[in-house]
Amino acid sequence: MIAIPDEFARTTIEREGEPGARWLAGLPGVVEELLGRWECVPDGPVMHGGVGVIVPVRRPSRENAVLKVSFPHPGNVHEPDAFVAWGGRGAVQLYERDDERFAMLLERAHTSTLEQVADGDEVVTVAGRLNRRLAVPAPPHLPRLRERADAWEEELLNDAAELTHALPRAVVDAAVATARELGRTQPDTLVHGDLHPRNILRAEREPWLAVDPKGYAGDPAYDGGTLLKSRALTLLEADDLGKAVDRILDVFAEAAEVDRERVRRWAQFHAVQAAFWARRHGFRVARSGPLLDGITEFADGLAELLTRRV
Repeated sequence: MIAIPDEFARTTIEREGEPGARWLAGLPGVVEELLGRWECVPDGPVMHGGVGVIVPVRRPSRENAVLKVSFPHPGNVHEPDAFVAWGGRGAVQLYERDDERFAMLLERAHTSTLEQVADGDEVVTVAGRLNRRLAVPAPPHLPRLRERADAWEEELLNDAAELTHALPRAVVDAAVATARELGRTQPDTLVHGDLHPRNILRAEREPWLAVDPKGYAGDPAYDGGTLLKSRALTLLEADDLGKAVDRILDVFAEAAEVDRERVRRWAQFHAVQAAFWARRHGFRVARSGPLLDGITEFADGLAELLTRRV
């Protein structure tokens, strides 16, 4: 039986409560059963992400692989569907799947991520090029981001009315306009949905491969906003925030071959969402206190800056 990492067990129970504790109790048995069914042998220490464990494995008929088992959650349902649609194009390959158990056997990549690359332009260029390669026609059964547009607008307006915040009306209005104008007319293109540097791994078959997709159909520029938000720590260190933001927008749009203005608008939308989320829920790295206050203040400032940029 595998040993569940203590940190993963703790954060799962904190987030999911009793259902998380029950799932963790049965997880070693689930992993053992899948290892037998897919003829795998553990080949290294158990790792974990935010919602799942990753077990490096070997099996005679395949290259080295990993067994991933995630906590059952709606956000994980279409991850294997995205891998099938890509067929290894810019993302790790899917070898086996068990949708009932939220389990997959995947191509093994390295543990080093794009986040560890020091050159900011390289980080954004690699992510942009992967974004372009992942933008393939979406299978018809995948969730459409355009179907969320009305809920996005309602949430933004409710948050603006109910929360104490310093965001100017024009900043909130710009995010609402993006939900209305871009959100409702998105194409049927497969997008990663959570494309940030920690979800891009070094690999053997290709230099970089994407992992942990959400599997949405939508605007390829949407993930440009996700990427920019993920560069927050780098942006905090910038001597000129506006110039640094413009550079990310320019480099990503060129590498991804998407419209820069759409990337800017989605980035502004993501920043406003983050500013409100911080006030309602906090973040994994900070639920309260000075650190959360600092992150919230930065999200506010980034949202305002992106509203003014052209």
